[in-house]
Amino acid sequence: MPPKVTRLLLYTLLLVSTVVVLRLEGRDWWCACGKIRFWDGDIWSSHCSQHLLDPYSFTHVLHGVGLFLIGLWLVPKMLFVWRLLLATLIECLWEILENSSWVIERYRSVTVSLGYEGDTIVNAMGDILACMAGFALANYLGLRRSVIFFVAVELILLVTIRDNLTLNVLMLVCPIEAIKEWQLVH
Repeated sequence: MPPKVTRLLLYTLLLVSTVVVLRLEGRDWWCACGKIRFWDGDIWSSHCSQHLLDPYSFTHVLHGVGLFLIGLWLVPKMLFVWRLLLATLIECLWEILENSSWVIERYRSVTVSLGYEGDTIVNAMGDILACMAGFALANYLGLRRSVIFFVAVELILLVTIRDNLTLNVLMLVCPIEAIKEWQLVH
């Protein structure tokens, strides 16, 4: 079997496996409203994390940038396609964990995502594709510009939605009530 076909099959198997696990976890295919939107920009609505992309998709782009940089550091000689596959595997595992009842409850109790119900499968796939896009973008930008991009996106998210990847991780791991109160002002 040609290497390109093998890689395509591995990516497909990974994504299909993730869909199956998410469905077994009880994730809906798409928004309960019955529509599939490309974008929903309101983080306070019940549509957030229910359509293909939302403001948190940018944090998944940053997952890809971060995973690229970590891969560049840990396995610099590994071919791009294999590092991308490894990053995609990690992102798929995160989507499965993120949509577990424990993490959903953690989001509800300690972050601004008070009504978070978990992602739909469409949104989880959008998040995985955003991660892959971030990985490819970091490969194109290189180390220095990737770091600048990462910081810029974090700052833009902080100003526009009062949340970003850094705050998201901080609030999940070590919640700070003052940050949560600041985030709730909208």
